[in-house]
Amino acid sequence: MNTARKVYLTIFTDGASRNNPGEAGAGIFILQEGKPVERIARYLGTTTNNIAEYRAAILGLEHAIKLGASNVKLHADSELMVKQLNGQYKVKNEGLKPLFQKAKELIAKIGCVEVQYIPREMNKEADELANKAIDERIV
Repeated sequence: MNTARKVYLTIFTDGASRNNPGEAGAGIFILQEGKPVERIARYLGTTTNNIAEYRAAILGLEHAIKLGASNVKLHADSELMVKQLNGQYKVKNEGLKPLFQKAKELIAKIGCVEVQYIPREMNKEADELANKAIDERIV
């Protein structure tokens, strides 16, 4: 990683699950200095909405590392996930614990990550990508 230049990214993530559990998708929309740099849609198979939300965040954080990010603002409309990652809620669900750990490891690798809840209306790009992943089964 080139430490001479700081890379600031804003990442919008969304996980969607139809029927919960049901067919699921992850959507990730990444901006660098306000300009779109990545749009990712990934089909996740059958899973719950909360697992889809975590998997979307993990994909976004992994891409941030590939892009050399040193500072990330991660926006998601999953209040549960955001509050868990920020230490406000404990992770009680056994299925979420490994995903929570993975997300925390990726956050630690980047160093400076702000995880922020946003209302669904402000997460349209990521939501559309998550639904596109389900509709088109993009892997």
